[in-house]
Amino acid sequence: QVQLVESGGGLVQAGGSLRLSCAASGRTFVRYAMGWFRQAPGKEREFVARISWNGANTDYADSVKGRFTISRDNAKNTLYLQMNSLKPEDTAVYYCALEVALGEYNYWGRGTQVTVSS
Repeated sequence: QVQLVESGGGLVQAGGSLRLSCAASGRTFVRYAMGWFRQAPGKEREFVARISWNGANTDYADSVKGRFTISRDNAKNTLYLQMNSLKPEDTAVYYCALEVALGEYNYWGRGTQVTVSS
């Protein structure tokens, strides 16, 4: 089993920044790729970013490319999402997830709310 706990969400004005964290425990964090997803009210959950097990490879949704940065600290079992130049359309609950196999995210946190005011 693995436990994922997100933190760092909050209310921010458009153009501002937030850094989300995801603390992992219960499984060997370092072996797995990790991802961030988000779900806005009335919308389906969508992919935001992914990072390989060693941080060498990252991937982003087009909507956040150039504004968000995913990173990880394997020594601390922690995943991060630095979000800059936030827009109202970034408002959502943000979830971190562990990728057990390519494209298969079997473990999820409970999410952290990000609200961007205009």
